[in-house]
Amino acid sequence: IATDVGPIIDADAKQKLHTHIKMCRAEGFNVEQVATRAPRRGYFFAPAMIEVGGIADVKNEVFGPVLHVARFAAAEIDRVVDDINAAGYGLTFAIHSRIKSTVKRIVSRIKVGNVYVNRNMIGAVVGVQPFGGEGLSGTGPKAGGPNYLHRFAVERAVSTDTTATGGNTTLLSLA
Repeated sequence: IATDVGPIIDADAKQKLHTHIKMCRAEGFNVEQVATRAPRRGYFFAPAMIEVGGIADVKNEVFGPVLHVARFAAAEIDRVVDDINAAGYGLTFAIHSRIKSTVKRIVSRIKVGNVYVNRNMIGAVVGVQPFGGEGLSGTGPKAGGPNYLHRFAVERAVSTDTTATGGNTTLLSLA
């Protein structure tokens, strides 16, 4: 009751989440999903947690209240980062650690648009924390970043040969 989970964007997105959960169960992954009563209107999806063997088990980006959990030994962190990078998706990554050297090492190697350290990984503040991905998760200027407005502009140049219309070409000469 104390948790507020917003709706999914549309019926197709909600169906993709249901399909993903169903596929994960069929593949034998441990899936835990909250039992809730959805409001009568809107596209609501109960939060779910799926234990996977590694990043390779997650074939696509999943947009919704779904947490994939993969266990690994601390000594394997470089391999885990390599696996994440190899997936090609790179929207957001979060790390929780008190070991600054570990955070620095991961941040320097992970290929994502946004890295959140020791904080919630959703809710970027526009104008303060630009948001956008890398690789298959999108490229270009980040929403809320200093170059975002340029994304909506189109630059055009027009060059006219004045001699074709009887212009005075001596005006173009430096001599």
